[in-house]
Amino acid sequence: MKVRVYYEDTDAGGIVYHTNYIKYCERARSEIFFKQDMMPLDGDRSGFVVKNMEADFLGFATLGEILEVTTTVIKKRAASVLLRQQIYNQEGKNIFNMDIVLVFVREGRPSPVPDMLHEIFSVNKVYK
Repeated sequence: MKVRVYYEDTDAGGIVYHTNYIKYCERARSEIFFKQDMMPLDGDRSGFVVKNMEADFLGFATLGEILEVTTTVIKKRAASVLLRQQIYNQEGKNIFNMDIVLVFVREGRPSPVPDMLHEIFSVNKVYK
């Protein structure tokens, strides 16, 4: 997914504020569902929640840049998925990596990932 860096994303020096990389990754995960004409959360209040994330800041982006966010399915379990999300600057340099574990919950408890989502979370599938 392509993301443009806006003024609101940056600090006084025009560099992207660190938490915005996590927001860009969240948007990319939501877009996976939107492109399938689905919503990230179901009407019955079921959906994925973040259990764990590990982030590595490898570089930085600046005002006006177009960034590319990729999402790769690394592992799928009965009630969770492990994703690797990476952000590249417009020169193609990897500036951010995040491994994130999402757990599917229904009525506030971990629940098996519904069958209709198994194709979306096929291991080694890459979303751009």
